[in-house]
Formats: sequence, C-alpha cells, structure tokens
Amino acid sequence: MLIKLLTKVFGSRNDRTLRRMRKVVNIINAMEPEMEKLSDEELKGKTAEFRARLEKGEVLENLIPEAFAVVREASKRVFGMRHFDVQLLGGMVLNERCIAEMRTGEGKTLTATLPAYLNALTGKGVHVVTVNDYLAQRDAENNRPLFEFLGLTVGINLPGMPAPAKREAYAADITYGTNNEYGFDYLRDNMAFSPEERVQRKLHYALVDEVDSILIDEARTPLIISGPAEDSSEMYKRVNKIIPHLIRQEKEDSETFQGEGHFSVDEKSRQVNLTERGLVLIEELLVKEGIMDEGESLYSPANIMLMHHVTAALRAHALFTRDVDYIVKDGEVIIVDEHTGRTMQGRRWSMVCTRLWKRKKVCRSRTKTKRWLRSPSRTTSVCMKNWRG
Repeated sequence: MLIKLLTKVFGSRNDRTLRRMRKVVNIINAMEPEMEKLSDEELKGKTAEFRARLEKGEVLENLIPEAFAVVREASKRVFGMRHFDVQLLGGMVLNERCIAEMRTGEGKTLTATLPAYLNALTGKGVHVVTVNDYLAQRDAENNRPLFEFLGLTVGINLPGMPAPAKREAYAADITYGTNNEYGFDYLRDNMAFSPEERVQRKLHYALVDEVDSILIDEARTPLIISGPAEDSSEMYKRVNKIIPHLIRQEKEDSETFQGEGHFSVDEKSRQVNLTERGLVLIEELLVKEGIMDEGESLYSPANIMLMHHVTAALRAHALFTRDVDYIVKDGEVIIVDEHTGRTMQGRRWSMVCTRLWKRKKVCRSRTKTKRWLRSPSRTTSVCMKNWRG
C-alpha cells in the first residue's frame, strides 16, 4: 500500500528517468537556433572540438545536449529530417545502456545516430548490431552521409570479407554488422597465432537492433567454427537402420521403475537416454550388423565415436519432427527456429544430427565437418558485456 502511495506521489523509476531526460531535451531544443546559424564547416568542426574537450578530461555525458543538437542540425542539412523529441529521448535511453522500445514510424534508425555519434567521439569505436546482412548494409549506407558530414568513418562487417577488409571495417568510428559475424570474428581472433592476425579491436560500445531477437531468441544458438573431417557416411547409414528396432518408454529407469522399452526422452533438456535393456539390444544389433565385435562394449574407449553416432541417431528419430523442427527443401534439411518459426538457412545441428536426418529422410548429404572452436551462448554474452551497450 505504501509503495503504491509513493509511486503515485513521486512516480515510478521510469517516470523519474523520463522527467530528468525531458529537461535535457529542453536544453537541446534551446540550442537549435544557435546551431542553425553555424556554417557547414563550423558544424563539421564541432566533432574535432568535442574530441579535444574529451582529451582534456571532460566527461562524455556532459556533451550530450550539444552533441545531440549537432547531430540533429546535421541531419536536417544532409537528409532534410529533424530528430523529434521522442527520438532525442530514445537516444539518451540507449546511451544509458537501456532498452528503448519505439513504435513503428518513430524512427529508430535515425534515433540510433545520436548515441552512435556521441560514443564514436571517444575514438574507441561503436558497433551497430543488426539481425541480418541486408539491414547492416542498408543502415550503414543510409547513415554514412550523415556521419561522414560530421567527420566520422563508417565500416561494414560482412561474412566472407578478407582479414584486411575486416580490420579496416573494425577500425572505423562506427561499424555495422550482424551479431553472428561479430561473434565469429571473436572466435577467429581467439584462434589467431599472433596479435597481428586479429581483426577486432577492444570492445567499447554497441547498439543492438531488434534486441529481443538477438539477445533472447538467438541466445541459445551456439556459434561453431569447424573444418572438414573424415567421411563417415557409410557408418551413419548402417547405424540408422538399427534405430527403428528400439521402443520408447515413458520415463527413465530408476530404483522404483523398470520399463519395458529401450530408451526414454527428456523433452525439457532435449536428451535421449538408453535403458539397460536398450543397451543390450543395441549391442546385439551392432554385432549382428558387423559394426562391433562380439564381446565388446558400446561404452569402451574404442567405441566412443560409435556411441556418439548411436546417440545422435536416437536424437534424430525421437526428438525432432519434420515440418515442425525442420523442413526438407530441394533435398536439404533446413532447421526451423523454435522461437520465431522462421527457417534458418545454412544453420546445422551439432552431434551429427543433421547427417542422420538426411539418412532418415533420404536427403542429399554434405561433407561432414569437424568442430574446431565452439562458442556457447555464454561466450556471445561475454562479448556483449564487454561492450558498454
């Protein structure tokens, strides 16, 4: 009751923050006539002036009113578009490492130019993170005239670029790219034999577009760097024939329960567990198929890869459903994102599941790859934490 009363009197934390920011918006608006009087050269010279003030020890946040007023005036001259008050508020919210939810038509792309310019003044680089290459290229090219008018450089980080081009993109004041490409560059830099081979510089500040998609929907998707491995197509084919002989039971064996099936499925963790009965049957079938010698155990060190194939085959048959978890298009398995329902072209499951689906559905097979370096979602999160954004 007391909390509700205090909130009514003083407002919520969000209300208080917006009240504070609206005072800054009023200051920016008051500066507009002064900025309009500046020539193009004088307006461009503000960037060098701001940087000089930062070098002398001025705090970046103290530059917000003047820097935002400069960007607004530059946008009017370059694009013929003026930042509205709601966009100034959004820019301040993003600068404070918070999420700004903006309605359609409120101009989030133009809003992002404000904190991007402000934080680029430090000379440490700004990363604008988008969900796909098209948006990265579009936003970079759309905003390039504005930033270049103000004396800043713009880079685009795209897949397949050679290392020198990537290094140049990262050296720019503002770099546009996708979350995946930033993540893969981070992994590749960790595989580099010398500092000179790295492309990224120290992470300073990032603006994340479609933050719900990138930091929630994509958070559980690992980034894996891999290379060609030995071809095991024949082994996949032989193991795949065995799986239909196994029967699923409702829950895992325990001291109080012994089922009649050969494996159980934990839907929550997406794992498949062989029962003792299932292990015995699998070993018998492997011996019968000539894959394993009689008397051998599937769990012996010599059969580690075979056990891996069996587990992957079970997962492929028991956990995933066609046209729900994946589709088959032109003879290829394409994963369906469980969060968005969109297909993820070029993505592949780990644990050789994809190969076994192709055997299961008689799809065209690609060369198997061997994992070199794997980045689970937490690695990507570390990347994000190192950014101020």
